[in-house]
Amino acid sequence: MIAQSLRGDEHDYTQGSLPKAVFLLAIPMILELSLESVFAVVDMFFVGKLGENAIATVGLTESVITIIYSIAIGLSTAATAIVARRTGEKDTEGANLAGAQTLLVAFVLILISSAAGFIWAGDILGLMGASDAVIESGAIFTRIMLSGSAPIFLLFLINGIFRGAGNAAIAMKSLWLASIINIVLCPLFINIWGLKGAAIATVIGRSCGVLYQCYFLFYGKGSIHLKISHFRTHWESIRSIVNVAWPATLQFIIASGSWIFIARLVATSGGTTASAGYQIAIRSIVFFILPAWGLSNAAATLVGQNLGAGNIDRAYKSAMLTAKYNAVFMGFVMLLFLFFSPQIMGIFTQDEAIRSFGITTLQIIGSAYVFYGIGMVMSQALNGAGDTRTPTLINIICFWCVQVPMAWVLTHPAGLGKTGAVIAIPIAETLLALLAWYFFYRGKWKTVKV
Repeated sequence: MIAQSLRGDEHDYTQGSLPKAVFLLAIPMILELSLESVFAVVDMFFVGKLGENAIATVGLTESVITIIYSIAIGLSTAATAIVARRTGEKDTEGANLAGAQTLLVAFVLILISSAAGFIWAGDILGLMGASDAVIESGAIFTRIMLSGSAPIFLLFLINGIFRGAGNAAIAMKSLWLASIINIVLCPLFINIWGLKGAAIATVIGRSCGVLYQCYFLFYGKGSIHLKISHFRTHWESIRSIVNVAWPATLQFIIASGSWIFIARLVATSGGTTASAGYQIAIRSIVFFILPAWGLSNAAATLVGQNLGAGNIDRAYKSAMLTAKYNAVFMGFVMLLFLFFSPQIMGIFTQDEAIRSFGITTLQIIGSAYVFYGIGMVMSQALNGAGDTRTPTLINIICFWCVQVPMAWVLTHPAGLGKTGAVIAIPIAETLLALLAWYFFYRGKWKTVKV
């Protein structure tokens, strides 16, 4: 089964053993995002050698790039939901048309985000609370990363198309190629150009991953095979994509916006040292969240395809089974963060002040990891069904009605400083998991049309 999942063989996920279906989809999705996690850690390891200003620059820039990630993931979510539904209905032409029309929407957004990043890179760092020294040394890094947003958009979006069709292996291989090239080029380019080299390596690596995707998108032999005719403007398809994509995009912008607020709160209340410790900890957290997110993506595909095939009970059971697997995995990670955070932080820095706050961040955020695992799957299951508005509402409640106000209150009026900002995170994430499970259990998603 491992060999079958990695080869990318065509498989009907609407019938047969459900654990096997989860397994075949989840293995490449987990591996896909695992290497991305490895790159995030390797990148921070080498950047950490350049000092706290470089660490803060990378961390603050990544916090802003999460907005771009959010838009890309929102479009990717729409592509996965619609392509999965058409695939479940055995409508191959409809799946191809949906993929092509989503790419047309992406091209417009790429032009806007790239221009904004190129023009206002330094101002963006300033808005994030960066010191003058960080802005002076890091603006070039931010400019390259933000103006080179096209590979980010396309990497996420095209992988979403392949996932919706059930071909998670191609998505995995493209991200692996991008990450491996990043890992190889990052230390070489940092040695030549410093922090700027890290940005150049990242853009090159992701671009290579996109070229790999495009080969299979246009010349592959699978069910997804785009032609020029699919790119003729089809307004009905675009409306359907936008109806699913805008709540999904807003959903992730709401989440990433709250994390940007937390990052800025830590930077302004604790200074560059605390910001560096927080950013290293976040990279370690992402290292384990991304594989769990891969498992959640499997739930989205299974729910979408089974709804398309009319197998509503199988769609429900697939999400619940995936949530169980994810909770077990994240439970082990929680124990790792609670008891081995000093060793984890010691890999990246020996600066005691940076290390100390990083340890605190890992232990606080890691305390609710089981709930993160459940919340991810339930939210992605709703997204996979095309019900992107419910997770968006949940995110508004949990992040902007709970996490952001609580973080500010704990930081300032309560006097807990930078630690207070971090404490709000597991509280909000736990509430999100409970609400997402409740709305999925209610079952309104079963009636959504896409």
